[in-house]
Amino acid sequence: MVVSVAAQQTARRRRRLDPPGLVALVLGLLGLGYRLVLVLLTVPGSNSDEATFGLAAAHIATGREWPIFLYGQHYMGVVESYLAAPLFAAFEPSWVLLRVPLLLLYAAFVYLMYRLTRRLYSAWLATLVVGLLALGSERVIRDQLTAVGGRPEVKPAVALLLLLALALGEHRHGRHRWLTFGLFGLLTGLCVWDDWLILPYLAVAVIVLLVGSARDLLGWAGLLLVGGFVVGVLPLVVDNLTAPPGQDSLSVLSQVSAGEGGDTSAVDQLHGSVLVGVPLATGICLPTACTGWQMAWGALYPLLLVAGAVLAVRCLLRPPPLAAGSTTAGPSPVTRRLRYVTQLALLVGAALTLAGYARSSLAATAPLASARYLSILQLSLPAVLWPLWLTARWALRKGPLLSDSVVLGALPNARRVGGALAGAVLVALAGTMLYTTVALIDEVPTIRAEERRSRELVTVLRQAGISRVYGDYWTCNRLIFSSREQVLCAVLGDRLHPGQNRYPAYVRQVEAAERPAFVFTVHEPADRLIRDLLRERGVDTRVVEFGEYRIYQPSVTVRPPA
Repeated sequence: MVVSVAAQQTARRRRRLDPPGLVALVLGLLGLGYRLVLVLLTVPGSNSDEATFGLAAAHIATGREWPIFLYGQHYMGVVESYLAAPLFAAFEPSWVLLRVPLLLLYAAFVYLMYRLTRRLYSAWLATLVVGLLALGSERVIRDQLTAVGGRPEVKPAVALLLLLALALGEHRHGRHRWLTFGLFGLLTGLCVWDDWLILPYLAVAVIVLLVGSARDLLGWAGLLLVGGFVVGVLPLVVDNLTAPPGQDSLSVLSQVSAGEGGDTSAVDQLHGSVLVGVPLATGICLPTACTGWQMAWGALYPLLLVAGAVLAVRCLLRPPPLAAGSTTAGPSPVTRRLRYVTQLALLVGAALTLAGYARSSLAATAPLASARYLSILQLSLPAVLWPLWLTARWALRKGPLLSDSVVLGALPNARRVGGALAGAVLVALAGTMLYTTVALIDEVPTIRAEERRSRELVTVLRQAGISRVYGDYWTCNRLIFSSREQVLCAVLGDRLHPGQNRYPAYVRQVEAAERPAFVFTVHEPADRLIRDLLRERGVDTRVVEFGEYRIYQPSVTVRPPA
């Protein structure tokens, strides 16, 4: 009995959080609380892209539709819609409920990144990563908390894949080992269906699995892995096998890539991707511009990737000794090698993602808007910070040898200067991220006011007895979702020709309606054209201005030009 009690007490002590874990828990809860408040306030503001995911979730909840891709596309999975559908079935659809699953995905991502960073690097670096992930600029929060496809869910999925690959390579999981291979395959397949931007990270995660568990994959484990992948990617396969010619995912993506923009120079693309895209995705820029130190972080980022890769390769070729005075045996050589391979995988994943984005003309023509494609670089945050962390830590130690690192030298002056510079960069990074977080908080009243006007537009239309309207893209689906499909809208372009209508059923109902109204943002080209069209046709029209919107109610049926 005494032995049993002693064992239980020992187990309880082991389960207690150490100081890094406790600080990380507090920082993580602060980040989660910050985002919970933003979700409840619908900040960042909603838009029609997000509304399309919400409409898909509402259709799934009622069994009306079972979409594989986002309406109007053949390359963006709707995992976020399926996650929100149970909430929509239990309660009335709303922007808050649409974002609740994304909040949970953020919490999972932070937890998994803490576990991964602590496994690969150090406990206090893991705490720093959690602290930085707790902060959030407008760009970062928009990528994390708005249902626009892919990014909120693939990041925790890849972090989990890397942890699973490490565990399998270290021969953990015991009797559940074979099921873990199946889970790895399933998550990989789901990510391939959901968002192809994550392919570079999926590739390096698979390489980590092969390095650690290649022999196992020759047996039942390999079959379970492939079986899980097939199940996860099945929606993509089914859609592509049944899609009309030219409407399969590869063809559509090729068309989208070909039509991204005009001729751009390599210099402009590198400037947009590295000096603007990376700082925006990191969360150190305001949504309107990147300047000064912020762009300097973009220039430093590739250098940190190279430095991290050099450290990882050096440790692979010449594993460093364990810390002097260590009382534990430490990880085995095989485990340490696998961890260095995983460090290298994070760096390669970031490099491939950045290179892929830099090849796009969007990096030159619309870097502020398209920087969302780099949001998955958060997966590599610990790998990028590791060289800075090592250098700063090195300056605080007396000996030249760093535990689980490499010999960096022992020159006192170099130690002090290098450590001071590295520490300054880390402090500046955290300080700038805090600044952009505060900047978003300052914008909350403005965002809330615009969101209220958008929802009050629904009330104005209902009070006027209007249920069928024509409008621009950024008004239509947002209006439909906010009204819970009581007001339907068909999209018109700037020249009043049919626009990007993602769900054809809405268009048919608007076209069949008697005297549909027109709703446009004041002073937009479409607003001027509809006013001129009604005047030319001599149609008596009731015009109502509400905020930035102008509502036209013709006395007779008016159809836009074909």
